[in-house]
Amino acid sequence: MIETIFLIVVVVATLLVALVAGFLFAFAVVAMPGLKQLNDGEFIRAFQRIDGVIQNNHPLFMLVWMGSVLFLIAAAIISFTQLESLPRNFLLAATVLYIMGVQAPTIVINVPRNNAIQNVNVDTVNATALHQARIAFEDGWNRSNQFRTVMAIAVTAILLSLILWL
Repeated sequence: MIETIFLIVVVVATLLVALVAGFLFAFAVVAMPGLKQLNDGEFIRAFQRIDGVIQNNHPLFMLVWMGSVLFLIAAAIISFTQLESLPRNFLLAATVLYIMGVQAPTIVINVPRNNAIQNVNVDTVNATALHQARIAFEDGWNRSNQFRTVMAIAVTAILLSLILWL
């Protein structure tokens, strides 16, 4: 019974981490390059709208984002009774890599930048202030997102390998 529960938890964690990886990847290769083509005011307004959906705790987004963390941690905990040391170490490494490589940069870099850009009133600030806000936001946000994307893809690959191992 516990073996079946463990396998289900690992598969769900893998699916959710893969969805996060896809979300981050889509931002890295589609959304942000598309937004980059907009002028400063349009860029800020468009990002505010997109981020506003996330900040309003869209239920499916929150289910995937938070679920990925919870299921991955649950799999790591259960692995102590279900796996030998080598596959367990891979799962533990994937968990740490996900928390430190995806979740931590989100909390430390991306969310504060999102909050700062949310506070820019496109209708009342001048062009110089819009440009400065964009400069303070865009490159650092993109670098962090590219890093998070690579980390999430790596964790997905580790988890898929682990499932094949099981």
